[in-house]
Amino acid sequence: MIILFKIKTKSFSSKATLLCKFVVMKQTLGKQERLKSKTLIGKLYKEGNSVKSFPLRLVYVQTEHTSQYPAQVGVSVPKRNFKKAVDRNRLKRLLRETYRKQKQLVYSTIDKPYVYMISYIGKEELTYAEIEVKMEKLLTAFVAQIKN
Repeated sequence: MIILFKIKTKSFSSKATLLCKFVVMKQTLGKQERLKSKTLIGKLYKEGNSVKSFPLRLVYVQTEHTSQYPAQVGVSVPKRNFKKAVDRNRLKRLLRETYRKQKQLVYSTIDKPYVYMISYIGKEELTYAEIEVKMEKLLTAFVAQIKN
């Protein structure tokens, strides 16, 4: 999204109008940003590297994808740890929401296309605030690892 607005300034003898342009990143997690390709998911788990911030693990690989965004993300919660689908779906919803709010940490620093999967590897369900803190730690660790 691009926002254009005018700024009126007074110079010495005439009025000048400046046109400023700011690029604002939308805080959404649309269809293009979600990882759905089975071939990319297979490549991710076969060739990918990982970063952990318990109870979250991020598996990533630098590869081309069809999206216009710099990254595609998927979330997973294992059935082994959470038997009820209601619990798994709630955790996946929390993971997507915390990622959506903090994805600018990744988008502002990466310049190559990445594909990654965020997995919940804990046995107990955490609150939204705790998951938010862990997600921030995970994404900063990811950025630090790809910078090296």
